[in-house]
Amino acid sequence: MPASPPRRALVVIDVQNEYVTGNLPIEHPPVTQSLDRIGAAMDAARAAGIPVVVVQQDAPEGSPIFAVGSAGWQLHPIVAERPHEHRIRKRLPSAFAGTDLADWLARHDIDTLTVCGFMTHNCDASTVFEAAHAGLAAEWLADASGAVPYANAAGTASAQEIHRVFGVVFHSRFAAVATTAAWIEAVQAGTPLPRDSIVASNRRARNLD
Repeated sequence: MPASPPRRALVVIDVQNEYVTGNLPIEHPPVTQSLDRIGAAMDAARAAGIPVVVVQQDAPEGSPIFAVGSAGWQLHPIVAERPHEHRIRKRLPSAFAGTDLADWLARHDIDTLTVCGFMTHNCDASTVFEAAHAGLAAEWLADASGAVPYANAAGTASAQEIHRVFGVVFHSRFAAVATTAAWIEAVQAGTPLPRDSIVASNRRARNLD
């Protein structure tokens, strides 16, 4: 008997002005491109009857980023002007932490979480990892997400490097990584996205396969 189609929810994480015109601008992929893909994913979800969960980061008044009520805290119009089934406000990176997301997914019989939004290496990663640990299938839309560069006592990393490496790690175990176009094709076909494994990923890197 063929496997049943994935029961997906699209989780749109922290698509807020802070990442576009604020103090934490997304650099890779270019934010205008990722915003377009986020809008396309939300439209495709709506057309396919996939519920959309919009997530918004909160920070206290006076915070340099995401202070509640500030311009940077506001949802970007690409998300704010589109419909959604559920909205979550959070104070920690994972969309599961201190929210009702797990209960909401269970009530709606969701088994596959499709993650997009910002940032790749922080809130997206935290949510993907927690979804995998909770026994959910995860998908991550690489061109509908984005990263910023870092420099600290541990070293430096460009936004492109961070985004690429996290995508490779996700696809090795935690989530199926795909473009938005490939995800839309899978949604329309009612099929899961292919994913890889730690062993196979490592063997390829060692030129054993």
